[in-house]
Amino acid sequence: MVHLDDNPNVIEWSNEEIVIPYLSPVDNKVHRYFPDFFVRTRNRNGVIQAMILEVKPKSQSIPPKQRSRVTKQYIREVMTYGINEAKWKAATEYCKDRSWTFKVITEEDLGI
Repeated sequence: MVHLDDNPNVIEWSNEEIVIPYLSPVDNKVHRYFPDFFVRTRNRNGVIQAMILEVKPKSQSIPPKQRSRVTKQYIREVMTYGINEAKWKAATEYCKDRSWTFKVITEEDLGI
C-alpha cells in the first residue's frame, strides 16, 4: 500500500471495494469476490489505465502438484486453487467488459 501511496503515477486506489460474483466449483453456488485492490494510474503518455490487483502466495496461484496419496491437505490445495481460478476468471471478464486489466501478484512480483 505504501508503494501505491508513494507512486506519483497512481491517481487513486482502493482496497476490497469492488464486488465480483463468481460461480464456485466446490459447491456450484454464486459467491462474492472482493479483489484486493483497484488502482487507476497514468502511464508515460498520459493515458489513464485502471486495473484490479490480487495479491496471493505463489503456491495458491499455480495448480497443486499431483500426489500419489490424496490427503486432506492436498484436497484443500486443489479446492483453494479451483476457487481462485473461478474468481480470477470472473475478474478477468469483469475487467474485459470495462477495458481494465486484471493481474495476480505474488511474493516474487513484490521481490519478497
